[in-house]
This record gives sequence, C-alpha cells and structure tokens, in this order.
Amino acid sequence: MFLSVTWATALLTGVFSALLAQRLCFPYFWKDLFYLLKVIRYGALLEFYKRTKIVTVLDRFVQQAQRIPDKTFLIFEGATYTYRQIEERSNKVAQVFEQQGTVRKGDTVAMLMSNEPDFVSVWFGLSKLGCAVAFLNTNIKSRSLLHCFNACGAKLLVVGADLLDTLQDILPNLHEDNISVWAMKNEISHPGVHSLLDKLENASPEPIPAERRSTDSLKNATLYIFTSGTTGLPKAAVITHLQSLKAAGGFWAYGGKSEDVIYTPLPLYHSAASLVGIGGTIELGATCVLKKKFSASQFWNDCRKFDVTIFQYIGELCRYLCNQPKGENEKDHKVYMGVGNGLRQDVWKEFHQRFGEIRMCELYGSTEGNLCFMNHIGKIGAVGRSNFFYKLLFKYDLVKYDLLREELVRDEQGFCQRVKKGEMGLLLSRISSQSPFFGYAGSKQLTENKLLRNVFVKGDAYFNTGDLMVEDEENFISFKDRVGDTFRWKGENVATTEVAEILGLADFIQEVNVYGVEVPGHEGRAGMAAIIVRPECEFDGKKLFECVFAHLPAYARPFFIRIQESMEMTSTFKQQKFRLVKSGFNPSTISDPLFFLDYTEKSYIPLTDSIYESIKAGQRKL
Repeated sequence: MFLSVTWATALLTGVFSALLAQRLCFPYFWKDLFYLLKVIRYGALLEFYKRTKIVTVLDRFVQQAQRIPDKTFLIFEGATYTYRQIEERSNKVAQVFEQQGTVRKGDTVAMLMSNEPDFVSVWFGLSKLGCAVAFLNTNIKSRSLLHCFNACGAKLLVVGADLLDTLQDILPNLHEDNISVWAMKNEISHPGVHSLLDKLENASPEPIPAERRSTDSLKNATLYIFTSGTTGLPKAAVITHLQSLKAAGGFWAYGGKSEDVIYTPLPLYHSAASLVGIGGTIELGATCVLKKKFSASQFWNDCRKFDVTIFQYIGELCRYLCNQPKGENEKDHKVYMGVGNGLRQDVWKEFHQRFGEIRMCELYGSTEGNLCFMNHIGKIGAVGRSNFFYKLLFKYDLVKYDLLREELVRDEQGFCQRVKKGEMGLLLSRISSQSPFFGYAGSKQLTENKLLRNVFVKGDAYFNTGDLMVEDEENFISFKDRVGDTFRWKGENVATTEVAEILGLADFIQEVNVYGVEVPGHEGRAGMAAIIVRPECEFDGKKLFECVFAHLPAYARPFFIRIQESMEMTSTFKQQKFRLVKSGFNPSTISDPLFFLDYTEKSYIPLTDSIYESIKAGQRKL
C-alpha cells in the first residue's frame, strides 16, 4: 500500500514538473502543436484533392450551394444573397457567354468591377466556362490598363456600370485589339460595348456541365491578380487552384466556424478579399458582409447591425478606426477576431484598449509568393511564428543585405550569409515541389527577376520576397521594411519606376528618383520624388500636379518633391535611395528646395516649416 502511494506521488510530481518545465521553457508548445496539426490536416486534404478527385474553390462553392442553399452567403448594402442565389446568378453569366460563343475553355477574361455581389457572380460564371479570370485594379489608369491586357492575354472584359466611363479613352484601343467589352448595364450608349444585365434577366439558371470547368491539375492557373513590382508596370501574378485552396483555409486555420459572419471592406481585386475573404467564407460555409468601400464611421455600426464576428483588415484600416472620435458603445459588438496584415504595434495596442480584446491574426505573404506566415499566438508586433516543425515543411532563410549598396552580402565563394537571431535580413523562400513559385504571365524575365539562384549551394533557387524581416529568440517573425523599388501606401504597392515614368512626362524634368518616406501616424510610406530640373527650365508646380492627377491613382501620387542638382548613384550605377529615405522631408534639415502636393491649390507648393509641422501633428491629412 505504502509503495503504491509512493509511486502515485512520484508520478504526479513528475507530471507536474514536466508541465511546469513546459510552461517555463516552451510556453507556446500546445498552441504550436494544435496549429501545426491543423496545417498538416489541411495539407493532407489538398494532397487528397491532387491525387484523387480534383476539387477547386469553385467546386467547394457548388458543393456548399447544394448543402446549404438557403443560407446567406453575401450581405451587401443591406440586401442578402443566399448560396443558391449566387450559384444561379453565376450560372446565368455562364449561360450568356456560352450562348454568345465569345469564350472557350482555357481563355483568359478580365474583370474591372468594384465590390458588389455581381463581382462574385461574374467571377464564378466565367470560371464555370473553364476560363482564367484576371482581376483588374479599379484605380489604374489607361496606359497601365492596356498593359494589363497584354500581360495576361485577355480577349474579353466585363466592366462594372460605375467604371465604364473610365474606359472612354482606351475603348478604341481595346476594339483594335479585338477585345470584346461587356458592361453590367441594361442599355449602353458607348459604341461597340455590349450590355450584360438585360441578357442575364432572360438567361437560364441551369448549370453548365461540370466537365467544362474541370481541370487536370491544381497547378493550372485560375486567376491573374495584378501586383506592382520593380519593373514599374503592374505584373500579372499567376494564381493556381492550389494557391486559391491554400488561401481559403486561412479563417479555418485561425479557428473560424460556419456560424461566423465575416466583414470584408477590402477591394475584391486584391487577393486578401477574394482568395482569403470570399474563398475562406466558402470553405467555412459562413456569411460574408461585403462592403463597397471601407468607411471608418460606419464600421462598428455595420458590425453591430449584421452581427459580424470576424473582420478583414490592413494596418491602415485599424488606424483609421482608432482615429475616429470615441463613442460610448465601442466595445458593444460580437467581433472576436480580425485577420489581415500590416498592423503596427502602437495601433494594435490602442485598438485593444478602444474596442476590446479582439484576437488580431496577422498574416504574411505576397500574392505570388510561395511562403506564408501566420501569427497564431497573437503576439503584438509579429507577422508570424516559426518553429522546428514549420521549418521542416517550409524552407526559408533570412540573409544579410547591404541597404547602402542595395545588394545581398555574399561570402568569398559567392554564397549568401544567414543572419543571427534578432538581426534583420532579407527573407528568401526556397522553391521546391512543396513550395512552388508559379511566377507571372507574359515575359519569362519577370518571373526570373524574382528568383535568386546559387544562394547557399550551386543549383538551388529561392523566391526573393523583397522584405526585410527579423526572427527573435522565441521564433516570432516581424516585418521591418521593403527593399528595391516598391513601397506600400494606403494598403497598395507603389512601383517607383512607374511613378518616375509619369513624372518624366513633365517637360521641365530631366531625371527622377522616386521613393517612400515615413510620415508620423501613418502606415507604410508616402511617395516622394527627388528630381533634377532641366537647365533651361523652371519647376512648375501646377503642371506637375496636372500630370500626376491625370495619370496616377491617388495612392501613387508623390506628396513631396525634392529638387536636387545631381543624383547620387550606387556602385552599380543605380539611383541611391537609402540616404534620401533616411533624410525624410523636413525642410529645416534639408537644404534642397522642397514642395508639397496641395489639392486645394491644385499645385505643388513650397513645403514650409508650418506645413511640415501640421503634417507631423496630423492636422493636414494625407
């Protein structure tokens, strides 16, 4: 008897000691384990899809429409749309284009539409015909828009009723290229443009045979999503069925349920809203509240009105919410989770104080990238978390990068050098069968430019994310900055070379160097351009304003202009940005003439100390 009691006491003591040691030495063990098991489980499902009957996100939607036909799928401007209604509406879209004979299986078609239920209906309807669909950014202008058609090879365009007039100047070019244009209207006054809404009214809701949308590989392209890059003009990132399925598992991996109501105020032409938002809603069999455009003043009222439980965000969105006047019922809502990226530490903390302990789930990953991090722990400031098992599945490294020279640091053998824990390095992700990189449509050189070869050994290949990251001693990963010619502002990537080309249209500008600068209280970097004025000319603020206003979307227009006598170059004859970025836009510390984009004056006006202080204090809005 005494012996058994002794053994029981020893066993309990051992278990208690093990749990205590785990709590002290491995505090995230169980959360890591459960998250990893979810990742493995979802990965096994994808392998099943690949090796047996191939299932796509569209197939999952059709299945859900059969399983829960009367459940609300979308809520838009107060109106509800069930899974059955969107299924039948998308069938009608497919039937119209099938009867018209305008597209065949394997064709690429383009969409230029704002957030609305018909965005999803047209997307799915075209996909049911076996087409790859290209989402066009609604902000891009004529020159870039034409480039997008050339990049993805689209021969048909569906445009929203509210965006048809923006095509006025390029419709002749589209017709010359034999691109068929369809508008979501009943009647059309534009020559050569077909109406679609009237035809949908009389179309059959019967489904197109499933064989039409079938694919023989999950690695085939289903979408093209445009992303800005170092080449300047938008690049068409190839989105495969496999990538779409992976993104659709995001909400589920974070613990989302079928009972959830998901609030999506982000544009559907971006992967966050379409792949993670719509795809994730479908995977859960949940409901999505789709917002035409984000409104900080309406956000919490919408959440209360529609019983929202999960919302999608970018960092700027949360900052806008924190900048709203305080209300009495700010914590009166059912939201328990936010999923997104780019949330600054100070905003994160203030968001919790203002609106409650909402679990903020940071994601990291580019549209075209082959690596994803998820902050499943919820540690403030981290974009993701790694561990021994994660690194077995996904091979990535942080390597030394010389910001001054804007190049990788290599050893005597020419190989890259890994940084130590806690040091900032350039994030590279190894390309393999488990983590493929599908690249961009069009020129193969665009894809090759994102690759780094012979990184650690001869013959290896890595995807260059262009992001500077830090991994701390606890394996939390934090984003620090971007390298190269792209920066983010207002949740959009701004390609500096594209902006420089537009500024170069001004006849008095000889040379341009575009970069982003930090502005107190703002996420990302605001656009700034260092320019050299032609010897025989003078700076013309009004002419430059007219140029950027006519050719660039609002988020890409430089707020600050710095006039220089000569451009500083790197040792490889690239324009030097590092010192310009560091020096910012303070007129009291910069001797060069500075100018500021003033929408009231419709001109670039001299940047004075008082204007600088008003920007710094947040009194002058950017």
